[in-house]
Amino acid sequence: MGKYFGTDGFRGEINSALNPSHAYKIGRFLAYHLKTGVKGDTLTHPKILIGKDPRRSSYSLEYAIASGIAASGVDAYLLHVTTTPSVSYVTSTYGFDYGIMITASHNPHFDNGIKIIDKDGRKLDDATTMRIEEYIDGKCADIPYASADDIGKITDYLQGRKKYARHLASVIQSKLTNMRIGLDCANGAAWSIAPDVFSSLGAQVNAICCEPDGLNINDRCGSTHIERMCELVTRECLDVGFAFDGDGDRCIASDENGKVVDGDKILYILARRAIRENCLDKNTVVITSMSNGGLIDSLKDLGVNTEITSVGDKYVWECIEKNGYSLGGEQSGHIIVRKHSSTGDGILTALLLCDEMQSTGLTLSELCQGMRVYPQYSESIYVKNKDMTVTDPRLTSLVKTFEDCSGGHGRIMIRASGTEAKVRIMVENESDITAKKYMRAIMNLITEMENSK
Repeated sequence: MGKYFGTDGFRGEINSALNPSHAYKIGRFLAYHLKTGVKGDTLTHPKILIGKDPRRSSYSLEYAIASGIAASGVDAYLLHVTTTPSVSYVTSTYGFDYGIMITASHNPHFDNGIKIIDKDGRKLDDATTMRIEEYIDGKCADIPYASADDIGKITDYLQGRKKYARHLASVIQSKLTNMRIGLDCANGAAWSIAPDVFSSLGAQVNAICCEPDGLNINDRCGSTHIERMCELVTRECLDVGFAFDGDGDRCIASDENGKVVDGDKILYILARRAIRENCLDKNTVVITSMSNGGLIDSLKDLGVNTEITSVGDKYVWECIEKNGYSLGGEQSGHIIVRKHSSTGDGILTALLLCDEMQSTGLTLSELCQGMRVYPQYSESIYVKNKDMTVTDPRLTSLVKTFEDCSGGHGRIMIRASGTEAKVRIMVENESDITAKKYMRAIMNLITEMENSK
């Protein structure tokens, strides 16, 4: 990770860690980078696509980035409020040179972020992000402004969002007629797309958290608060429910009984589907180090291999692309199906699950049968210095002691968040009592360490 860019772009508290000046400079650099080219070649009529989630601060960042792009002589196209996967899809499908998504994903409204996507729909390479950071910090030559005739234009491109919605509707084979589906759009970007897509396919949609006011994004709703969707499903007797995050690249589901179906279970369902359709390339599913050990064992029962990456859908995609795999994802709900997308796509994931329910005639809970889940607990805690905390000898010693006592039947992961000033803890053990005990001890120790600073 660099000074500004982490595992999922440039993210931080608005007008503190991230402000419109940063956004303007990012626009200036990306446009100039396109105009001159890495090797000095010049692109003809380059263009950059911009989308945003509905945070109040997204609007000032959008205008700042667009201004920077135009000032450097490149055209900016505005999708306005839309999802991250829509930016990825439209960028790679309709000839854009870069895509930019303004979002802090599942973070609260007072944070925001900037994700940059290359022409192939992938997250920007580390070398280019490092050059952007150098430009932001004034460590490289200034960039000239475009002359009068070469100044870029800024264009509304709402049709791009409509093209993405049509793409989603074309992905599945089944009609969703008479399916009763709940959608929690997190008062975020999925609000502008998801309900219409499911309705167009014949579903009876019960959508909540579709009233973004710029401040209520992810506020006790969405994929990080799945309990709200589970309650809706049971109360309204729905067939299934899906909760997205602020920028729509995650999906966590509720089955018909109000039970949570997380990213691990979704991967298990889609892996079985891919086996049936003979399209699980190299018989491998890509997962991250946070995936439940039960997923690994359950896939092994199916004769499927797993490859483990670091946390972050960026790393999942890199592994998929490098090795020619077709399916991967995270427990948090980032699911990548290479045939359809190069990034996590919450709405697409939900549609594929509905298609599997329709084509098999099974409920979501029935599709999960065969998937083992070991007791696992995850917590996050704000800290003053996340990197120092995770390497503190008191903490590493406690973790080693616990793992030694587990005798190979459990694991503990403590990592610095790539997007927030937090440490994330995951404890997994075959014994539920032991897993809870270890989690309490670790959280108590970190709290004591913070209070002593």
